[in-house]
Parts: sequence; structure tokens; C-alpha cells
Amino acid sequence: MNQAPRRILLTGASSGIGLQAALQLRCAGHRLVLPCRDAATAETTLRRLAEAGGGPEPLAPVCDLADLENVERCAAALTGLGEPIDSLVLNAGLQYSGAPAPQVSSQGIELTVAVNHLAHQLLAQRLLPLLIAGRDPRLVVTASEVHDPAAAGGRVGSPAGLGDLAGLRAGLRPADGFAMVDGVSPFEAEKAYKDSKLCNVLFAREAERRLRERGTPLPVIAWSPGLVIPRSSGGFFRNSRRHNEWGQRLFALVARDLLRLSESVENAGARLAALAADPLEASGGFTYFSNRVLGPGRLRFEAVSPSAEALDDGKARSLWTLSEALLR
Repeated sequence: MNQAPRRILLTGASSGIGLQAALQLRCAGHRLVLPCRDAATAETTLRRLAEAGGGPEPLAPVCDLADLENVERCAAALTGLGEPIDSLVLNAGLQYSGAPAPQVSSQGIELTVAVNHLAHQLLAQRLLPLLIAGRDPRLVVTASEVHDPAAAGGRVGSPAGLGDLAGLRAGLRPADGFAMVDGVSPFEAEKAYKDSKLCNVLFAREAERRLRERGTPLPVIAWSPGLVIPRSSGGFFRNSRRHNEWGQRLFALVARDLLRLSESVENAGARLAALAADPLEASGGFTYFSNRVLGPGRLRFEAVSPSAEALDDGKARSLWTLSEALLR
């Protein structure tokens, strides 16, 4: 990251790979805007960054991704400041694995897709003028290999699949009988997460297309960090229900320590920091990177093709349009 400091907005910087990326980016002298879900989280995040030292003090506005009105207010405040954004990094993610029933956002929408997809599309659409005004701007979206039914993670449990987006057309409101994007599957927290990550890739591809067609092409990167299991905890689903704890601890032991298939939080954070700040060869276009497992203890981070459904241009357009309608 040996270049002039960049102005970087990064969601999900209060923990996990987002926090690790923020620590490295600040130490490298970049100027950070780190939206946090509430004032207490913002205070804690700023304190942790201050303790680590480094560059300019970040800005941590309140931006609760589970409340679209709150996201709208945050975006309006940032737009009012008028500070260009060089890297818009949509990284925050929610998964409440093991939950038998859907949770909902402030607008009554199933929480996984509300936070992981809809809130980020809203933030991106509102902040687009600031991004276009940035220096060598780029958009980075944290997805996951589980979006792909053919990938190792995607083969575990029910596969990702959005169908004809009937759930989005109905508003994804569990009270109306639609908690899943496809509108027909029974609620399953793990599939909801996979579907949201598929939405992330489709959103990124459609954002790149729209920017290019309006004459403002810029690089759009979606990426999968791989299976990230922190050493400090037994599991990796930070929003999981407590009754799943021992199963997660066992999974972590096997995947991380015995089979050595996982990535460290530190390495994943370093990759995210590099995607946000390192010079890019291309001045535009869409790229999907995945941290592929080649064998025990052997990972390779490289550009690959996303899933077949993620490459469906018609579905990408429909997802954007239907999501935009929910955001009004």
C-alpha cells in the first residue's frame, strides 16, 4: 500500500476482517470512514484503532444496516459533507445460523438480506456521486464462496438460489409468508445467508454495468475471503444462536486445526485492505476473487468465475430493480 493516502469508506469495521483491514489501512495513513451500527460500537471501534496508532483519526458515523431509514440518514449526512470517496468497501455481513425462524429489520424485512444486500445497495446508490468524484475510485464487495453451489462451502446444506425473485417481489416480509428471496423455500438461516452472498455478487456485476453504461466506468471487485475462523473463539458465526455453540466449536477444531482449511482473520483483513488501497491494473470492469483451498494448509487467492447464477445478466438487472423498489 505504498501510494498516496486514499479516502476509504468501510462497513463492518467493528470486528473480524473489517477491523483487521481498518487497523492496517489506518497504519498506512489512509483516511477512513467507518459506519457503525450504534454510538457505543462506534466509540469502541475508534478506541481500538486509537490504541493501535497510525494515521488520521477515522470518522465513525452511526449507520444501522438493519434500518434502511438510518442508512438513508447516514448517507445524507456523508453526502452533505461532500468529501469524495476513493474506495467504497461494502464488507459488513450478518448470519444468524441455527435460528429456526426469520428475524426482521426495522422495516419488517428478513434480516439477512436486509443487512447484507439491501442496506449496502442503498448506501452505494446514495454515495455514488461521492465515489465517482474520488481519485481512481473503486467499489469492493465482500461476498463468499457459499454463493456458488459448486464450491466446497456451497455444497454444504441447501444451495444458494434466488429462483424468480418472488420473495423480493413480495417484499421479503415473513408476516406475509415470504422470508426467502425465491419466495418458495421454507426459511433456513444458512440458505438465507448463501442467497444474500449471491445477491452481493449480482449487485456488484450490475453496479459495474450501470457505471460503465453511464460513462463512468470504474473497477468493481467482489471477493470471497474463504473460511475465516478466529483463534479467539470456537466458531465463526458471530450472530449465531447460542444452542449451536458446541457444534461450531467442533467444526472450528476440525476445519481449522485438523484439516487446516481455514484462513486467519489477520490474513483475510490484509487482503481486504489490499483490495481497498493497493494500485489496480485495470481502470474498470468486474472481477471476482476467491481464496481457494488447494489442500490442507494450502490456499490460493486468485481471480475466478463466480457461479452460473451470479453470471445471469437478466437476474442481476431484476435484482437491482426490485431491490431499488424496496428502498424507496
